[in-house]
Amino acid sequence: MTIDTQPTTTEVAAMIDHTLLKPEATAADVEALIAEAVALGTYSVCVSPSMLPISVPSDSDLKIAVVCGFPSGKHSSTVKAAEAAEAVRHGADEIDMVIDIGAAKEGSFDRVEADIAAVRAAAPAPTVLKVIIESAALTDDEIVGVCRAATAARADFVKTSTGFHPTGGATAHAVELMYRTVHSEGLAVKASGGVRTLEQAQAMIAAGATRLGVSGSRALLGAAGPEVASDY
Repeated sequence: MTIDTQPTTTEVAAMIDHTLLKPEATAADVEALIAEAVALGTYSVCVSPSMLPISVPSDSDLKIAVVCGFPSGKHSSTVKAAEAAEAVRHGADEIDMVIDIGAAKEGSFDRVEADIAAVRAAAPAPTVLKVIIESAALTDDEIVGVCRAATAARADFVKTSTGFHPTGGATAHAVELMYRTVHSEGLAVKASGGVRTLEQAQAMIAAGATRLGVSGSRALLGAAGPEVASDY
């Protein structure tokens, strides 16, 4: 990566998927999330599929991202595809799907590609498809293999983490490796999981991320006011 200047807080905000994925989230929590996202100028909100449909202000460009096969990735491809298709029908602009991490650990990248391709077919462009690879659970070679599978399946992004896996979240090393693997093929990188400070966000962007998954966006951006309660 060759980023010579650090992005401003406004520029960082415009890269954030403002995220609320805690199991106990309510409709009121999502309404607060949307209001906060608009106030902070984030790119999108990211929510669980059961929270759809939701609406954003008509004068806002805020996008709606929805997770799929979350958080384990151990759903069948048929179920993931159905979940993605339903989310799009209910207004999702973007789908963040979790791969079968076990298939990646086995080196079965053809299975990973087929899994992604099933979701891509169910949620074709212009829906944006992000592929969560759980990078902290993978070796460098496995990260590269999964990124190549995502490229072959015509995804739009590879994404580091769910934020739920015990091995951890995003690292600058993983983001840079993912960027080097997919950038020339036209894919982008989303860093998610453990991105809690502006400095961490800037480091991920310097490593190649153009999107960030953040739950504590207000605190990260140093904005005044109460934070929407969320761990993820």
